[in-house]
Amino acid sequence: MSSADKTMEDRIVDSYRQDEDMMILVFAQWCVNQGLDPLSLYEKAYPDQAGNERLSRGLALTVPKEEAGEIPDSTVMGVLSLFGNDDLAAVVAEAIMLRDRLDKS
Repeated sequence: MSSADKTMEDRIVDSYRQDEDMMILVFAQWCVNQGLDPLSLYEKAYPDQAGNERLSRGLALTVPKEEAGEIPDSTVMGVLSLFGNDDLAAVVAEAIMLRDRLDKS
């Protein structure tokens, strides 16, 4: 592999990681906005991955609900699906259904 190919590959990997970090931040901020614990939802979806360092970094970047913009359910579901986080998307969908049921009561 040439140096130019390696540089291009490194840029692609870095770009993917940045996008993935943004997905983590969207998920974490959505949880904060909904009054949910992002760590417990993540651990419910991925019980073997407790202590996810990237999620912890994303949590550090969240702001209180009052300072955050709204994140529609469709946005968080879309970014989770885009990155293949199907298990987490299922847990989020369950939380949305529970919230909607409680809102109707």
